[in-house]
Amino acid sequence: MKIYEGGRGLAGAEVTVDGAPLDPRFDIHSFSPMGFEWTYEGDGPRQLALALLCEHLGDPKRALALTEGFMRSVVAELDNAWMLTEEEIAAAVAALEGGRSTK
Repeated sequence: MKIYEGGRGLAGAEVTVDGAPLDPRFDIHSFSPMGFEWTYEGDGPRQLALALLCEHLGDPKRALALTEGFMRSVVAELDNAWMLTEEEIAAAVAALEGGRSTK
């Protein structure tokens, strides 16, 4: 089970997956060249939503399509320090897709 964690340090917002830095996936879309943010709706949270979905789904096109809804329903609601499991992300994706998620 993968664990995604975020927190704020001296270097700013930091996000990991199983302890390794999460790729922001600027190659798919650059919502925020400044990187990740959370706790509100905006470009930094969109970048985090895209990165989490790309890593979890392994499907950049599908991740991009789900980014806005995932940002609003999950990322904007995260606390300053947070942890998500792959099961929690899968449940959020299923809800966004009307219960038809395949991962």
